[in-house]
Amino acid sequence: MENYSSSEIFADKPVVYGSFGQRLVAAIIDGVILAIANGIINRLMGHSVTYNMYEGGSTWYTHYYSSPGGLINLVINWLYFALQESSPYQATLGKRAMGLVVTSTSGQRISFMNATGRYFGKIISTIIIFIGYFMMLWDDKNQTLHDKMASTLVVKKQL
Repeated sequence: MENYSSSEIFADKPVVYGSFGQRLVAAIIDGVILAIANGIINRLMGHSVTYNMYEGGSTWYTHYYSSPGGLINLVINWLYFALQESSPYQATLGKRAMGLVVTSTSGQRISFMNATGRYFGKIISTIIIFIGYFMMLWDDKNQTLHDKMASTLVVKKQL
């Protein structure tokens, strides 16, 4: 396993922050992986998620996350991100595919607790109509709201 120290990440080369496009592609890859994993678990538990447009927009969401399958999916998603981003790889499979790593603002590997805070900060970034994600478009370090909350950066891995 590779472990990226701050001296490797912020070596003599300038720091290259992950772009919106790179992070979006990484999120899509991670989303596909999690959709497959969560779908398998839902099927094994006998649950299926369907959307009934006549019940209103949030009815399925509330029902889904209050069900045992939805809570299990939340835990799987949390552990997927927190364990990988705090691992020696410092990245989820999607971020690794895009050559990105998650670091502290000083370039250190983040702890599991820090990665957990970052994951749950994404919920806030999402609730405010994704503005938390779009903040990176006008931030000089391409930080999202959840990056700022967790004091993290997403940077291009130095080779």
